[in-house]
Amino acid sequence: MARKLKSDRVLFTAALLLVCASIVMVYSASAVVALERFQQPYFFVTRQALWAVLGLAVLAVAMRVDYRTYRNESFIWCLLGAVAVMLIGVLFSGSVNGTHRWFGVGGLGIQPSELAKVACVFFTALMLERRMHRIDDLSYSLVPIGLVVGVVIALILLQPDFGTSMSVALIVMVMVFAGGLHYRYFVGLLLIALPAIYLVLVSASYRRRRLLAFWDPWADPLGDGFQIIQSLIAVGTGGVFGRGLMAGVQKLFYLPEPHTDFIFSVISEEAGLIGTTAVLVCFCVIAWRGLRISVRAEDRFGSFVALGLTTMIAAQALVNISVVLGLMPTKGIPLPLVSAGGSSLLINLLGMGVLMNISQHESADA
Repeated sequence: MARKLKSDRVLFTAALLLVCASIVMVYSASAVVALERFQQPYFFVTRQALWAVLGLAVLAVAMRVDYRTYRNESFIWCLLGAVAVMLIGVLFSGSVNGTHRWFGVGGLGIQPSELAKVACVFFTALMLERRMHRIDDLSYSLVPIGLVVGVVIALILLQPDFGTSMSVALIVMVMVFAGGLHYRYFVGLLLIALPAIYLVLVSASYRRRRLLAFWDPWADPLGDGFQIIQSLIAVGTGGVFGRGLMAGVQKLFYLPEPHTDFIFSVISEEAGLIGTTAVLVCFCVIAWRGLRISVRAEDRFGSFVALGLTTMIAAQALVNISVVLGLMPTKGIPLPLVSAGGSSLLINLLGMGVLMNISQHESADA
């Protein structure tokens, strides 16, 4: 028999600390840029604060909705259908930096690919719960998951958004592996996928340039290697204690989008090793508590959902920080719960709310 538990306060505290850090650092990173572009230094931080309030409200609601409500085939298919319609519709929206990723609603940008992550988590969790007893029967278990998730990934690639599409693939792969799929199938799938990934990488010139810049950014320090070099300068000059809030230099038109993709660079420069360590600790706590919730979940559906949502945040944080430190090629992936961006913040806080609801239910023999 299941017993009622309180929501995970440690998880909530870690998420709240990151949101609070987001408000402070988005203002510090964007004030000069916002003043230059819009003559309003509070332009970006005001929007981030509004999204944070809305996101925390969504978290509070999701925390009180029994996660088993989502274990409904009609609900999940409707959610996937809505996501597919939005992903197709966004292709006809206005172009931003050569991509079609956002809807404009009331002056705010809505990114449907963020909701696609949650939809794929729910769908994969439902399929695994029902079919994991024959997980190695590919036609029975993996083909349905692969077809549906593959369509979602293909629509995201059309935007184009290689980073988010790979994030969705990684989340689903982790969930399937946890479902008990034999490792030899992963090796086979990887060997099959490598040529496709290679073709996607080389099909666009900017992706090829990013790969070359990753290997040797100093070969083109004022061109494709500029982002990585400026990020490393910001990280290196921060030292242990940092330059101080608002005292960073690299955000002053050296770092591209310092309030979004490279906000961890600004944190490194202004808060130093101490500030970046605090951020890393918060993400490690989220990963730890999320995995703990997954292990102790009352049923398999809750366990897979918790694992997927935890991977969604932890993997994205790992990729973003790796890019900032020059350990991976540059990708347009924000730091979850910290970078400016309403859709990302809203969906990640929704995920935190669902995780905390799952934490209220624990198997009696856990």
